[in-house]
Amino acid sequence: MKKLINDPLQVVSEMVEGLVLADDRLTRIAGENVVLRRDHAEHAASGKVALISGGGAGHEPAHAGYIGQGMLTAAVVGEVFTSPSVDAVLAAILAVAGPAGVLLIVKNYTGDRLNFGLAAELARASGVTVDVVVVGDDVALDTDDGAVGRRGIAGTVLVHKVAGAAAEAGLSLAEVKREAQAAIDAVFSMGLGLGACIVPAAGTPGFELSDTEVEYGLGIHGERGAKRGTIAPADAMLDTLLDRLLERSGLRAQERVALLVNNLGGTAVQELGIVARHALKRLEAAKIEVALVQVGTFLTALEMPGCSLSLMRLDEARRERLLAPASAAAWSVPTHPVTVAPAVKARTLTQTAQVAGPAWTSTGHSTRFAGAIRAVTGALQKAEHELTDLDSVVGDGDIGLSLARGARGVEAALPELDKAHPAVALQTIASVLRRELGGTSGPLYAAFVVRAASHLAERDEADSADAWAAAFRAGIEGVQALGGGKAGDRTMLDALIPAADAMDAAVSRGDAAPAVVQAAIKAAHAGVEATKQMRPRLGRSSYLGDRALGHADPGAFAVALWLEAIGTTFPGA
Repeated sequence: MKKLINDPLQVVSEMVEGLVLADDRLTRIAGENVVLRRDHAEHAASGKVALISGGGAGHEPAHAGYIGQGMLTAAVVGEVFTSPSVDAVLAAILAVAGPAGVLLIVKNYTGDRLNFGLAAELARASGVTVDVVVVGDDVALDTDDGAVGRRGIAGTVLVHKVAGAAAEAGLSLAEVKREAQAAIDAVFSMGLGLGACIVPAAGTPGFELSDTEVEYGLGIHGERGAKRGTIAPADAMLDTLLDRLLERSGLRAQERVALLVNNLGGTAVQELGIVARHALKRLEAAKIEVALVQVGTFLTALEMPGCSLSLMRLDEARRERLLAPASAAAWSVPTHPVTVAPAVKARTLTQTAQVAGPAWTSTGHSTRFAGAIRAVTGALQKAEHELTDLDSVVGDGDIGLSLARGARGVEAALPELDKAHPAVALQTIASVLRRELGGTSGPLYAAFVVRAASHLAERDEADSADAWAAAFRAGIEGVQALGGGKAGDRTMLDALIPAADAMDAAVSRGDAAPAVVQAAIKAAHAGVEATKQMRPRLGRSSYLGDRALGHADPGAFAVALWLEAIGTTFPGA
């Protein structure tokens, strides 16, 4: 188990202390894991209803993250996935209670209902006005008519906001409760888990999933889902959630909803964007109006990878409650979605007339040129995973994907290339690479090809090995001018420069083109091998220092790979 903790038994108390230290708007009750608004006494004296929520820790930023003006007054935090004690809840009630009373917002789990419920009874017995609402928004389980009922999950956050805005508006306890209950009745949620989480005190995952399995309809305490399924494209898995949500909510065309896309803890932000994309498109197809949307981390199950979707049926009053101001640290203002992603037309540099440069004197050369391009694009696509694995050891793992994407772009452009004029074709390829290739590779390869094309365009002929050796050398100078690298820096240059030197030597000897290419390939491979003993000085590999030793540089490896592909197009290869 790898976690940023000290003592597993002190995780919650240290977390609470950190929250309070980090935000001067908060305070806590001594001896209890109860977080309060620092101005809770003034809030009580103002005649406004106090709101308390809470439950076991492990759901951060819920619930302490929603303390603030317009939301909760206090949050009671139990041990990880464990309901807080009755005494802790009672201490919170007594701390924030004022003449307007207190509303407890409880998620539908047995421990929470019992502990919050008994604390409410004890508070009432001492003269405090307290009421309770229970959130049950999880539609994954068919328990609507059972004794347990639906679990409370991420939709609880929306209930906090509606109730908080009602309390901030000065409504009575009965009115705040009525709005909170209406919000509970209007919200429906379901989760999708890609893996389990680890409770610090346990040290092991709550369940096991293979690389090909996911859990549908899991709760927020690391428990298994309602059913297990096979991993599939995101849209297909999300359809399982949305089918259930639409069925159980009874939402119909023309109704209006708020959408909450919630990270269960271990999901990348980019994946949440993909989730939001499909959910919005699916709801649009169902003619359900998504008036408000929030995408982010709202209520988690520790570091569990996965997400949940919540839909809240809106009327105008509830929409205004969700949009009302709130100062809670974890609350983000809902945004207004659109049905079509807006885009503006890209502006480009003014196009100037290209210098065609020399044409091939033989159609055979033109055919081989096209074949070489095709061989390079095929080789880079075929080697995507090999390059990715190599780059994952010494870099950020993106070179395989990047070069394969660039190769596909060039391959798609191949039918339209002016293959009779290699300089023009190379200029077009440079444009494709500039557009398609990302990261470090994109600008460096584009610079290499642009310089090579410019040099060829100035030649009187394009058929000689000398012309291509000189263009190759010019391309290297373009890479060095842009990237600032040199031989020995453990980069692509450590394959390019030896290859250029070998080409020049072969041309000087009067070797034919196939021999020139083979000399370049042999030198490039030797350069790749040499990088295994070089300490990186540029790029992300430089962060690794000596840990990169023994591994070939992926940029240099890619150069040798595409030179070898070019070599296959020459006779006798």
